[in-house]
Amino acid sequence: MSMERFMEIWTQYHEQIWESIGQTFYMVGMSTLAAVILGIPLGTLIFLTRPGEMLSNRTASAGINIVVNVIRSFPFLLLVVFMFPLTRAIVGTTIGTTAATVPLAVVAVAGYSRLVEQALVEVPRGVIEAARSMGASKLEIVWKFLYVEARSGLVLGLTTSIVSFISYSTVVGIVGGGGVGDFAIRYGYQRFEMDVTLCMVVLMVLLVQAVQVGGSYISRRIDKR
Repeated sequence: MSMERFMEIWTQYHEQIWESIGQTFYMVGMSTLAAVILGIPLGTLIFLTRPGEMLSNRTASAGINIVVNVIRSFPFLLLVVFMFPLTRAIVGTTIGTTAATVPLAVVAVAGYSRLVEQALVEVPRGVIEAARSMGASKLEIVWKFLYVEARSGLVLGLTTSIVSFISYSTVVGIVGGGGVGDFAIRYGYQRFEMDVTLCMVVLMVLLVQAVQVGGSYISRRIDKR
């Protein structure tokens, strides 16, 4: 696609494109917020209840893992439909950008919690033992030692998750969630204007690249190992 054609599409649809980009940012932003606020504690709990850890509990560990695995393995589009009753109960509707954030947030929390667990597992056992020998409480071990040692992995995991959220946000356009994916389908695919669809693909690729480069840079900067 030539630059001239790209500019023609932008000139013709720039208002709709900006609106769709804003909707995508809103959905991804809310999902990321949910992942950080709920995913980190959940992932930490999964780690701490593993056999041999500070809060080792086989029953709790098995229960949490089953729930997380079920959510992560559920086809996302089917999960959106399956969660319609819960979405309607929370936001009063199943259509629109705000409604789309509910299933996105659920997937975000489940997905990132697993990456949090993996980041904490990679922390050397010696760090925990050293913290215990200094008399640190369980909360201090988690907050001042585990999170500090795992911060680079946590950022990389969040970066990977945000890329996934961007991908998921294109799917919810099918059920009225809006966003770049919805714009590409309505103005490109359904009107047989593949140039418009390609234009949106280019924008999504640039967005993903920006997120990946930014996340990798931050991860390197805070990695003091």
